[in-house]
Amino acid sequence: MIKRLLSLPALALSVMAMAAPVQADKLDDVIDNGVLRCGVVLDFPPIGFRDENNEPAGFDVEYCKDLAKVLEVDYKLVPLTWSERLPSIVTNRTDVVFGSTSDTLERGKTVGFSIPYVLYYSQAVVAEGSGVKSFEDLKGKRVASALGTMQEQHYLKYAKKWGVEHLYQGYQSENEVFLAVAQGKADVGITSNTTVGPIVKQYDNIEPGPRMPWETDYTSAIGPRKDQSWLNYLNLFITHQVRSGRYDELWGKYVGGDAPELRIPGVYY
Repeated sequence: MIKRLLSLPALALSVMAMAAPVQADKLDDVIDNGVLRCGVVLDFPPIGFRDENNEPAGFDVEYCKDLAKVLEVDYKLVPLTWSERLPSIVTNRTDVVFGSTSDTLERGKTVGFSIPYVLYYSQAVVAEGSGVKSFEDLKGKRVASALGTMQEQHYLKYAKKWGVEHLYQGYQSENEVFLAVAQGKADVGITSNTTVGPIVKQYDNIEPGPRMPWETDYTSAIGPRKDQSWLNYLNLFITHQVRSGRYDELWGKYVGGDAPELRIPGVYY
């Protein structure tokens, strides 16, 4: 009788284990489905853009393809605006987004972040003859950036302090920002340092502007917040991209120069 009673907890656990449904995670889902749905932003050259044949191209696009390759699945590129990046994960429209998403604590309440896979600093492009040479020169100027970006969030703090919030212009895409500067609707457009070169070449009346004073922008791949096994795999993938030399190769191809160091001083990744 005593032996029987002692065995009941183990029996109960066994029954519960058999009755509990097996929970597949995102990694299993992607492999089982045979396709990786990868979100990218395609108005951010040379990181994400459309080539002369209107096909997706750039650093982030190659990372999507590389991830699908190591998973041995097909890939589906999902073009996104900046403001669609997080919602695409939350609504399960994408499995992962390589969209230069800044790893803020506030965003971390909504989606999960990998270790950084690329970093940037913010820089302005300015209309020819605007007279903007330094960040302080932005006071009183019509400044534009894309909605939902870190550039917008950082700049608006300064605009509020200066009392010039009414001069700010937010656009759905960076292409619209650059067009506004080229057409004289805005004096300044704020973007990332990697984008300045291609835009200056594209528009005859746009010049490189000053670097913005806020901190370096560490950006990560994003996935479902609660799916730690998927995030762990993304971390491993990013690590292997660096160790294999692929990170340096793609940076040299699309951006040029030495790829930035991803490890934050004093922090282990």
